[in-house]
Amino acid sequence: MGKYQVLMLNKISAHGLKRLPAEQYEVSTEVAAPDAIMVRSQDMHGMDIPATVQAVARAGAGTNNIPVAKLSQLGVPVFNSPGANANAVKELVLTGMLMAARNLGPAMRFVETLQTGDDVAMAKTVEDGKKHFAGIELPGRTLGIIGLGAIGGMVADAALKLGMHVLGYDPEISVDSAWRLSSQVKRALSVEDLLKHSDFVTLHVPLIAATKHLINAERLAVMKHSAVLLNFAREDIVDEQAIKAALDAKKLRSYVCDFPTSTLKDHAHVVALPHLGASTQEAEDNCAVMVAEQLRDYLENGNILNAVNFPNLHMSRESAHRLAIANANVPNMLGQISTAMAQAGLNIHNMTNKSRGEMAYTLVDLDSVVPAKVIADLHKLEGVLNVRALPLKQ
Repeated sequence: MGKYQVLMLNKISAHGLKRLPAEQYEVSTEVAAPDAIMVRSQDMHGMDIPATVQAVARAGAGTNNIPVAKLSQLGVPVFNSPGANANAVKELVLTGMLMAARNLGPAMRFVETLQTGDDVAMAKTVEDGKKHFAGIELPGRTLGIIGLGAIGGMVADAALKLGMHVLGYDPEISVDSAWRLSSQVKRALSVEDLLKHSDFVTLHVPLIAATKHLINAERLAVMKHSAVLLNFAREDIVDEQAIKAALDAKKLRSYVCDFPTSTLKDHAHVVALPHLGASTQEAEDNCAVMVAEQLRDYLENGNILNAVNFPNLHMSRESAHRLAIANANVPNMLGQISTAMAQAGLNIHNMTNKSRGEMAYTLVDLDSVVPAKVIADLHKLEGVLNVRALPLKQ
């Protein structure tokens, strides 16, 4: 068996690529028949994805640029790196909160208008003008966090250390995230409840149908007129026309985001940054390392961790011969798979199956080589999406 072929659609940190050893992997921007694709920001929705692709790995948290539904139908997992860039985003959220609290955006624009050459006159203008930029301090203020995953949890912890009160809302919070969350974070009963009682609101949810325009005119109307809204998640989680209207009507103090648009970027009460959320060397390294390790374990052993469309599944290798089977989560799939093995005279050494929504995934360790005909027969089973034989490399 030759090297695994990995196509890079964007530049990936060298720290991550080192996790794919050159003696086993060929990683390039020019691969004709890739086994896997590594990507950061490139839009793959219009891409003709080669039939050889067995996995897609995104060095980042969101997967909006990847046709996840299409890949699921092909039995191809889409890996991401949740939490790898959490600290970078957390620090930017804190920066945005401080910029808004102290009116740093307007203050910096004011300084840019000062005429140079006469420091005495400039000093007088500064003293006369600074009263327009008086701000507030954070201790005692309430931060509302919508979405308490890796980033939201870190923001909550940092805000508590700054002396703030923290309200959280996340009906989909995982058990692990809940365990990590400080008991000082108070639970909001609804989005409206959180918005009503917060001085600052920060958004940390994925962009899906249910979260598009999560913050709209109706919800902005219940916020304090002195409130600050921060969006370092995704642009379309807010209705920017509603944001502009609220700012113009002074029903919102300011909006801080990572997504400049022609509608909002020049507004006096908007701080728009050029998508800097994960733009640190540390975050890029962490994301690349995480997805490279996940990709390698999947290609070599069939194990899955942090795929957005597959269940997590890990089974230690107990045999040199392994099958990885992706199938629709329908009744009697395991029975049909086992029957196909038995009819071929194959002995199952170990077998694990897990499901997630409409997708199921099975790993089977066998005591002997699986003939090509058995793999072909498994492919023919209704509901089977993908079958891979994974010989153990020495």
